[in-house]
Amino acid sequence: MEWFRLLTSFVPERVLLHFTKDDVVRVLEVTWKFVRSSVLVPFLNICVHVCLIMSIMVFIERVYIGVVILFVKLFGWKPEKRYNFEEIEVDVEKGNSNYPMVLVQIPMYNEKEVYKLSIGAACGLSWPSDRVIIQVLDDSTDPIIKDLVELECQKWASKGINIKYETRDNRNGHKAGNLKQGLTHSYVQDCEFVAILDADFQPDSDFLKKTVPYFVHNPEIGLVQARWEFVNANENILTRIQEMSFNYHFRVEQEVGSFTYTFFGFNGTAGVWRMSALNEAGGWNDRTTVEDMDLAIRASLKGWKFVYVGHIKVKNELPSTFKAFRFQQHRWSCGPANLFKKMIMEIIWNKRVNLWKRLYIIYSFFFVGKIVAHVNTFIFYCVIIPATVFVPEVQVPKWGLVYIPSIISILNAIETPRSFYLVFNWILFQNVMSMHRTKATFIGLLDAGRVNEWVVTEKLGDALLKTKDSTKRAITKEPSQKSRMRRFRERIYPLELWVGLYIFICASYDLAFGKYWYFHYLFGQAVAFFIAGFGYIGTQIPN
Repeated sequence: MEWFRLLTSFVPERVLLHFTKDDVVRVLEVTWKFVRSSVLVPFLNICVHVCLIMSIMVFIERVYIGVVILFVKLFGWKPEKRYNFEEIEVDVEKGNSNYPMVLVQIPMYNEKEVYKLSIGAACGLSWPSDRVIIQVLDDSTDPIIKDLVELECQKWASKGINIKYETRDNRNGHKAGNLKQGLTHSYVQDCEFVAILDADFQPDSDFLKKTVPYFVHNPEIGLVQARWEFVNANENILTRIQEMSFNYHFRVEQEVGSFTYTFFGFNGTAGVWRMSALNEAGGWNDRTTVEDMDLAIRASLKGWKFVYVGHIKVKNELPSTFKAFRFQQHRWSCGPANLFKKMIMEIIWNKRVNLWKRLYIIYSFFFVGKIVAHVNTFIFYCVIIPATVFVPEVQVPKWGLVYIPSIISILNAIETPRSFYLVFNWILFQNVMSMHRTKATFIGLLDAGRVNEWVVTEKLGDALLKTKDSTKRAITKEPSQKSRMRRFRERIYPLELWVGLYIFICASYDLAFGKYWYFHYLFGQAVAFFIAGFGYIGTQIPN
């Protein structure tokens, strides 16, 4: 009765004489029906139609890419057939001078677990020692790690390797600032090309021999990008799902971009740049958290061509903890959106590249690939569709609800056949991450909040094995109650839990009163949000 007294407290007493509780209920029912029919239903219908349009945009883009990659593979249109490629050989008269001078940059930041891997792999490259410079750019803030990295460089220098250990007194610009500072040293002026390898990347010894010849015989090429191969893809369900997404990106998206438009986003590592192309584009810029994409677009707008060589694989590590993966995805979603905002007019008014290429960069690469895909996935599948169970007047056509997402998912998973049985898990997890990506996308577009947040992706190397061994040795030592509570709080992600609760309520209502049977999907999606919200995905590292 409390609600009735509160409601009637605003009504004059003379009116209340003829106003009963049943009358209030009827007024509320009429009001709700009016609001539902005139506001809620039209609003949800508009949302559904907008989301369906975005779904069609993504669908057309994926099908188009699928058709192109099919022709590329059927006709064997490989880079070495499209461009002049001849291996560089030692000239009897000129000796090693026939080989161009190459700089190999390895940016680092407190990379305790992996620094030896990348330095060792770079120092093992099959290239004349007097024609290559290994440059370790150490931004570490931990003095112990800095000493370890410097000692590793000294060890290789004692073996005759031309390796330089460089530091700076600040971290301005993060990775972009570090790479930019590295190019200011006098010994770099003699280098024609620069290869970039992140701290966990381990190229094969013939990496330079397979990439540099593209530049030597094709002066219009500014970038050669190799493919990533993951050493820890089988570690857990999180890395398996990431592998599916990355395989599609590398084997399909970048292959098509390279073949059709000679453009794709530089991946920030496992690639080689022509120094003149890098300089003409304006060098490294730290205005966003995707300095690699920024450089690639500026170089492309100058007319330089990019080549993707998928048969050259460089080993590296996927983020295996959910926390590290979330930080990485925030940077990779926020940065492109922010860069799109800052560069769209520059791309539109550029006169050095054709209209077709500019349209591809603006519409396909940025708008559909970096904005629409994220926003539509979360808004449509995690907000609008669950909401429609309360309003059966709003109907989602089967082609938009089932057929389009199914085809898109199959196209994505087909490049990883060994994990095809995980496609449903991949769908649910991508929907969970779409919330995080959508939030980051709007932060980037609005240039607000964590827009410039840069968190280096945590690498574990063999730390997990060491942790397991130490845990076994100390099995009798119980963690304190305070330690357990701290670890539990660190694993909780409230936003995922709230969205999971919303979807669970929608699923329960649909099970009890609905008519569209959405609850089969909604319960699974709610569980996926709960699993992520409680941090029960990925590698768990004991404190």
